Amino acid sequence: MNLLNSSTKSSAQNSKKIKTLNWNSPLIDLTGKASLKSLEKLEAIGIREFQDLLWVFPLRVVELPPLRSFDFVEDGRIFIGRAKVLNVHAKPNFKARGRGKAMLYNISVHVQDTMSDKILSLKWFNTYGSLTQKISKCVLIEFMGEASLFNGQLQFTNPDFFELENIEGPSPFVTVSNELKIQYPTLNTVSGIIVKKIIDKIPMELWNNIPETLPLSLIQRKNFLSLSEAFKVIHAKIKPTPELTSRAEKRLIYEEFFEDQIKIYLRRQYFKKPKANSYAVEDSKYAAFCARYPYILTTDQMKTLSDVRLDMAATHPMMRLVQGDVGCGKTTIAMIAAMIVIENGAQVALMCPTEALALQHFQSCSELFDQKVYKIKLILGSTPAKEKKMIQKELEVGDIDFIIGTHSLIQDSIQFRQLGLAIIDEQHKFGVDQRIRLTSKSVGTHCLIMSATPIPRSLSLTQYGDLDISTIKVMPAGRKGHKTRIVTKETFQQFLSFVLTRLSLNEQIYVVVPAINESVEVEQDFHNLVDILERFKKYFPNHKVEGLHGKMKPDEKAKIFSDFKNHKVDILVSTSVIEVGINVINATVMAIMNPERFGLSSLHQLRGRVGRDQKPGFCFLVNDKIIPVTSMDRLKVIETNTDGFKIAEEDLKFRGEGDLFGTDQSGSHTQKRIANIILHADVLYEAREDALHLIQISDPGVTQLMLQYIQDERIFTTV
Repeated sequence: MNLLNSSTKSSAQNSKKIKTLNWNSPLIDLTGKASLKSLEKLEAIGIREFQDLLWVFPLRVVELPPLRSFDFVEDGRIFIGRAKVLNVHAKPNFKARGRGKAMLYNISVHVQDTMSDKILSLKWFNTYGSLTQKISKCVLIEFMGEASLFNGQLQFTNPDFFELENIEGPSPFVTVSNELKIQYPTLNTVSGIIVKKIIDKIPMELWNNIPETLPLSLIQRKNFLSLSEAFKVIHAKIKPTPELTSRAEKRLIYEEFFEDQIKIYLRRQYFKKPKANSYAVEDSKYAAFCARYPYILTTDQMKTLSDVRLDMAATHPMMRLVQGDVGCGKTTIAMIAAMIVIENGAQVALMCPTEALALQHFQSCSELFDQKVYKIKLILGSTPAKEKKMIQKELEVGDIDFIIGTHSLIQDSIQFRQLGLAIIDEQHKFGVDQRIRLTSKSVGTHCLIMSATPIPRSLSLTQYGDLDISTIKVMPAGRKGHKTRIVTKETFQQFLSFVLTRLSLNEQIYVVVPAINESVEVEQDFHNLVDILERFKKYFPNHKVEGLHGKMKPDEKAKIFSDFKNHKVDILVSTSVIEVGINVINATVMAIMNPERFGLSSLHQLRGRVGRDQKPGFCFLVNDKIIPVTSMDRLKVIETNTDGFKIAEEDLKFRGEGDLFGTDQSGSHTQKRIANIILHADVLYEAREDALHLIQISDPGVTQLMLQYIQDERIFTTV
């Protein structure tokens, strides 16, 4: 009687516990404190609540085969067998060490089938000695793994196994895995096995009650699976079929894109809320601004300027991205926009990703703007403290019309009397929050963003969906452009001969390397600035060769940069600090060492430093060693394409699209969990069209969703 009462009480407690759990519950409610270390590692990568586990998808879900004899073992197939352990051999692997420098072993076990006389090998590599002890105690085992051929013999590498007491018992694999083998990824060193154990603890009652996010009308019209059904299929809580898996994936891909589009719409509306000052000038004065340039503006430039003038004349802040290939004339747009704002008595700030680019913009602006009328200043991280304080005071009282700088501009100490226009050069080098921090310096600041990395349409609808976009495709007349060639070990001498020829024509050369010094932490074949600098001095002893990198003192960098611009230096060996904005027309050749170390967009940016005027440019991708086929294929994209949009799309396939609603811009930790804006572009366009339509008709489901998302501070973050 007491036992029955105890059992009933325990069941009631479990039921009560399940009712208190929900998808917002912390993971510790599933695992208890025993798994605290694993939970801390998961939390470090943003997995804190039950709902975060929904988006951790299995790497593989394989239906388990029946228990069979060794006669049915096939190469590349999952197999479950029962066997007698014949012998165990463990050999220390002196090249591999585990945690705390514990010895690792390679283990080989011969087992004999219980259903036939056949013998097979089971092997484990780089494993701890405890595995040897565990399997050495076994007489009978059941094992599961994928068979592979080695020296003409079938064997199993790193199979799972259980000890058996007798031959007749039920399969432990079927009992544990419910007839499916589900493999999850390792997350921040938390093994897939532990991840699976945590996910398996989520009560089925919760799996059956995952709250819907899409409007019901949309789910019915699209014939979507419910969110519960979709996640249960993906996590194999429902036995997946090809059709069900396809429907589940489509639902979750659409889910991600639809959510993004609602958030982007909210962010766009948020940024357009503040009242902005209207800036306009008479057509005659505008024409006079344009006439300061010694060339006729292209049709794309004129169209973009028309868009910018309309934006700045409106009563809400401009948020416009001007995109186009290197040398298309984006800076011209920015400078004319700056003139309009300054003419109306407001201030302009131009933020650049590097000091070299900021210095170059400052020099160009000083030549373009009448110094008697306009006051222009430069502020960098290296600017002396006394000078910084003076600039800060002048900005605050409005004595400076145009300030140019790097990240220094977003520091709290920088305040404006009235910041009318914020210009951000090379947007891809900054995070979203940095853009917002600059525009937040004054209420209603207009923002003009420049990007020389052309943006595929699919990316523009996600990462840049809150911006108006102008594209400049027509290049200014008279530009010769550039040709790109891959240099191998066999053609390296020809490359050196070509460089010597261009030097004899009094032209200059860039040589770009991916690192400054050799380090024990990098591979020995990794080219570095010091080594390449010495090599090029030997190759060209009659020419002036200098090095430039980001860790030099500011005055050293400024001098070398100035010397190169004034042709006191013939060959500039540099890291990628010259990637953006550097403009030395007489530099016609660029050699990029170890080009496989750079992203495609970076290579495209770098080669844009040559061929900027009437002299043709030449870019050489120099490999004096063998590189993987995949790396060579990537380089051929650059060699055969000059279309920045095509290159950017290819780059996007490799690097991802970045964090849309946070600060990560690199893409290395893309926030997309299943959706891919390249592979699933058609679903993206469909989700965008649906989202905007439902917003327009004030669909109750979308209205409810917007009320929910508006609580997410990351969408509107200013820090």
